[in-house]
Amino acid sequence: MSAEKGFVLSDYLAARKEMIDQALDHYLPQADNYPPLIFQAVRYSLFAGGKRLRPILCLAAAEAVGGEIQPLLPVACALEMIHTYSLIHDDLPAMDNDDLRRGRPTSHKVFGEAAAILAGDALLTEAFHLMSSRDRLGQTPAEKLLQVIHNIAEAAGFWGMVGGQVVDIQSEEKKANQETLDYIHTHKTGAMILASVRAGAVLSGARVKDIQALSDYGRHIGLAFQIADDILNVEGNRSILGKDTGSDAERGKMTFPGLWGLESSREKTVELVGLALSAIQGFDDRADALRAIARYIVERKS
Repeated sequence: MSAEKGFVLSDYLAARKEMIDQALDHYLPQADNYPPLIFQAVRYSLFAGGKRLRPILCLAAAEAVGGEIQPLLPVACALEMIHTYSLIHDDLPAMDNDDLRRGRPTSHKVFGEAAAILAGDALLTEAFHLMSSRDRLGQTPAEKLLQVIHNIAEAAGFWGMVGGQVVDIQSEEKKANQETLDYIHTHKTGAMILASVRAGAVLSGARVKDIQALSDYGRHIGLAFQIADDILNVEGNRSILGKDTGSDAERGKMTFPGLWGLESSREKTVELVGLALSAIQGFDDRADALRAIARYIVERKS
């Protein structure tokens, strides 16, 4: 993986993932609660081995402006809950109808469609329950916390991820165009990545100009991440990805490789990473994690 002035990204990601996994296990009710089916289904998907990119970006943005990361763990974990809910629902037969996620059978294949729907609903709801729990975030200024909850709700709802998903579905088997494709990618994927970065900055009391710079960074890497996903769906290794490849073309989805080809799509990701790095060039070495993550987004194999 990429290194930034001696910064070892693989070590950083592993340490942060472990921290987030431990916090998620602590915050989430155990599987032996009643009714056990819903807790089992939620935990099955949440602990299926994801990269934890969104919560890690939240913590890395906080570090970049000199913030403490421990108080942000409830919000970081909430971001992962929302992401996991979206994956459970995306995999459903009414949506993408996928059999595999992270190398394991998808939730509805294991627990049935009804339980999978409810598991996604439970994760989305629990995310906001966690972010609004004063016993978890008692030292966080209420005004900043409310701003972050508002931003995340907007990014997850019909102005963000849900809206992007709707347009993605409506655009299947239709002729690709840049305007629609940009809308899908910036809303379906980019909005939550941007919200994750902003959350870390806002909750750490960052200056307005730093929040803006980090927002620009988040916007650029959010689009780069989805284009990289499009590319991996074409040429990725199924065993590494943990899910089927070639599904976008089979469903007639609107993608960057479908519109511009693989080489131009790769060039676009490189351009976006360059813009992201430029956005945070005024930050010191505390932002090295963000710099390395930007490069990793286009180099990753899964």
